[in-house]
Amino acid sequence: MVVFENKAILKLLLVCLFVQFSVSAANFFQPFNVTYDHRALIIDGKRRMLISGGIHYPRATPQMWPDLIAKSKEGGAGVIESYTFWNGHEPVRGQYNFEGRFDLVKFVKLVGDNGLYFLLRIGPYVCAEWNFGGFPVWLRDIPGIEFRTDNEPFKREMQRFVTKIVDLMREEKLFSWQGGPIILLQIENEYGNMEGSYGQKGKEYVKWAANMALGLGAGVPWVMCKQTDAPGDIIDTCNNYYCDGYKPNSPNKPTIWTENWDGWYTSWGGRLPHRPVEDLAFAVARFFQRGGSLMNYYMYFGGTNFGRTSGGPFYITSYDYDAPIDEYGLRSEPKWGHLKDLHAAIKLCERALVAADSPQYMKLGPRQEAHVYWENTQSNVLNTTLSESQSACSAFLANIDEHNTATVTFRGKSYSLPPWSVSILPDCSNVAFNTAKVGAQTSVKLVENALSPKISAPELVMTKNEVSSISESWMSVKEPIGIWSESNFTIQGLLEHLKVTKDESDYLWHMTRIYVSDDDVAFWEENKVSPTLVIDSMRDVLRIFINGELMGSVSGHWVKVVQPVQFQQGYSDLMLLSQTVGLQNYGAFLEKDGAGFRGQIKLTGFKNGDIDLSKASWIYQVGLKGEFQKIFTIEENEKAGWTNLKLDATPSTFTWYKAYFDSPDGSEPIAIDLGSMGKGQAWVNDHHIGRYWNLTAPKDGCPDSCDYRGTYGSNKYHVPRSWLQASNNLLVIFEEIGGNPFEISVKLRVPRILCAQMSESYYPPLREWLHLDLIDGKVSISDMKPQIHLQCEDGQIISSIEFASYGTPHGSCQNFSKGNCHSPNSLSVVSEACVGRNSCYVEVSNSGFGSDPCRGVLKTLAVEARCVSTSTIGVSQF
Repeated sequence: MVVFENKAILKLLLVCLFVQFSVSAANFFQPFNVTYDHRALIIDGKRRMLISGGIHYPRATPQMWPDLIAKSKEGGAGVIESYTFWNGHEPVRGQYNFEGRFDLVKFVKLVGDNGLYFLLRIGPYVCAEWNFGGFPVWLRDIPGIEFRTDNEPFKREMQRFVTKIVDLMREEKLFSWQGGPIILLQIENEYGNMEGSYGQKGKEYVKWAANMALGLGAGVPWVMCKQTDAPGDIIDTCNNYYCDGYKPNSPNKPTIWTENWDGWYTSWGGRLPHRPVEDLAFAVARFFQRGGSLMNYYMYFGGTNFGRTSGGPFYITSYDYDAPIDEYGLRSEPKWGHLKDLHAAIKLCERALVAADSPQYMKLGPRQEAHVYWENTQSNVLNTTLSESQSACSAFLANIDEHNTATVTFRGKSYSLPPWSVSILPDCSNVAFNTAKVGAQTSVKLVENALSPKISAPELVMTKNEVSSISESWMSVKEPIGIWSESNFTIQGLLEHLKVTKDESDYLWHMTRIYVSDDDVAFWEENKVSPTLVIDSMRDVLRIFINGELMGSVSGHWVKVVQPVQFQQGYSDLMLLSQTVGLQNYGAFLEKDGAGFRGQIKLTGFKNGDIDLSKASWIYQVGLKGEFQKIFTIEENEKAGWTNLKLDATPSTFTWYKAYFDSPDGSEPIAIDLGSMGKGQAWVNDHHIGRYWNLTAPKDGCPDSCDYRGTYGSNKYHVPRSWLQASNNLLVIFEEIGGNPFEISVKLRVPRILCAQMSESYYPPLREWLHLDLIDGKVSISDMKPQIHLQCEDGQIISSIEFASYGTPHGSCQNFSKGNCHSPNSLSVVSEACVGRNSCYVEVSNSGFGSDPCRGVLKTLAVEARCVSTSTIGVSQF
């Protein structure tokens, strides 16, 4: 039995962990300086080990921000990170937007109000799967401009925006030395991947960007990620799935991980990626084990690409990213809970981690190793016990074997290490956490119908359990095919898509007139051939019409088009509708990527040879009539000439639909289910909720049983409640390819079911390490018992325990069953501890259940609980 004999050390640890942090939170806006050395950032004179959570403020609403920040803090984050988004903040050159979802100042202040630090990545190129990588499209129209290189027009514009952001933060007193939360800034973003494409001009640009940023006098350190040649006063940082082997380009810089990819983004029709939390925790623990000092999750909350902000091409509206907090703002369990325990374990080690300039290394086996941090680096840590020294000691034991459990000996004790795992020993003796052993609960989120149809006929009212559409009263209006306004213009030859649209719309119409002679028709009939439209290259979506009739559709990224078409004798209107589905957000020479067509366009198969359309006279029309009439808005929609849609109406292309719906009661997140539609865009109460496109996708990115070991490779639309009113919410849909709006429904995203499974050999809760009886030496950590923790979302309570068995239960969440060994009072013990509460703990031990149901057998407690929303019942919080 290991007893904590050094009471003074552990009491000091308690002070360091809680008193220091609470003081910093209470006095957060007292000015403090931020510097760094080779080991860590130095905040107010003290080295810090920091966990950061990425939250992009425009991918949520201001009403969501406080809860997201609070959940990040509860999960163990001490820092919040975000990019800035140039095209959102300066949609028109010289006209700035810092309101609504782009209210950066408000977001940073909310972070500071919660006692958290802020990492602001200005860029201003951000990538981020964001439209055009965050660049405003007007930037490409500046004469002589080349992005992200030693180019004067670009540097001038970049410096102007970066200066704007730094000056704004300074004016609002948001830097640390002013008493604000900002401790770190970033200039540029992953430029090292692109630098070689620009040759010497790329190298000069890096130096210029660094000097420009430092010259702004922000008063906090700057970083460049993925930039191994970052100049001396800029910290180069790592972005990857694993950064434990990363070393900065100078021994005087700390090791910082600016992007830990805890998931990945998704393309239309693609897989939904999943990174198991065991692997993610392993990567984080290894980073701190091997000398890391600041780690940022990309993303901690991913959110939603509202409007047309998703990049690409072809990135979906959701940016959930398999993050610890999901797109709707709910905790993703067990990812959130397991990482919370990991962060608590690292926090217990912070005193030793910041004290040691470097860890002491010990090889424990062929693929097993220990890194030990000792406050007194002169001590022989491998032969010294905690009671013999007044110094703190923490150790990380790693097994990097992907397949086999290993038993190792460390400081005279034996430890079993699961494959691909790290055990954290805050006192160099007792294991507080292992990355591969998940004790956190699993939450099952259900998608529930929220509404009955908004109609008065009693025979049509549906019960709660039946499928409920938004409305039986839909209205529609057709979008004209082709040229619809006097704003069109005619020009000889083809224009590049973005040069015309300025990205004000996804859509650009091109129309030209084709003459077909009797000889052409006879030639086709005689030779049994058809004319064909050939386009050398196009992106993202092309729809081909002749006299208003759809001939074909093509989608892809710079793909060749060979489309048979049919003409009648005489004059015909050939219309090409090119569409963007998110502008390119990654790669060199972004300003040259563009959209629409490249190369030659021709018609083949005519009697007198091919017709070159590249030099023909084309009429251009930007956008949709409904877009520019703003028929999706509350103010303008009545002017569109809507007609009632019949229940048996044939699905129609290029059609606008609208209906009204009431907001569901409660506080659960809301989604609009557009699974019955094809492709288009949707608006609710003037808010653009994004593009939709129902393509058949593979199964989720991981089978039912995910294996976390080894390295990791890489129809419902969120409607924030703040965008809704109690009744008569306007939903407008633009549908391109046909769908049934009568099947559109409102859903609630509800975490209803909680499951947890833990054996009696599991570790005690991390909070027990700060128990006063433990610190005073009255008990040892080995006397502490493991505890299952169940927690519903805020505003919910545990209404029932659906299953509970202490013994040898079988199965997994929602499929538990009793084994041969079962404590008969399992259900009553768990119910008494949990029912009626938002959160509860249940001890996993024989004493907790009154007796040993089967001696000599390792017991496990398995629980399945159900949560319900409540606004009337008092909730007990543990």
